[in-house]
Amino acid sequence: MKFIYLIRSFFEKHGFEVASRLADKLGMRAKNVRLFFIYISFATVGLWFGVYITMAFLLRMKDLVYTKRTSVFDL
Repeated sequence: MKFIYLIRSFFEKHGFEVASRLADKLGMRAKNVRLFFIYISFATVGLWFGVYITMAFLLRMKDLVYTKRTSVFDL
């Protein structure tokens, strides 16, 4: 358990310093900056999932419209 607390304290000390320094520059609370980063990370994951689903749909539609015919008599 002590190892987990050491890792946590390391990230709180060094990792969260980015958000606190950015908050100081912008004149905001560090809590709000951290929440913004969390929300942006969820939004971008959802965005790329939407792009993936759209591309899959378009490829499926292309396959339905364009079918390769082996001979002239397949019309």
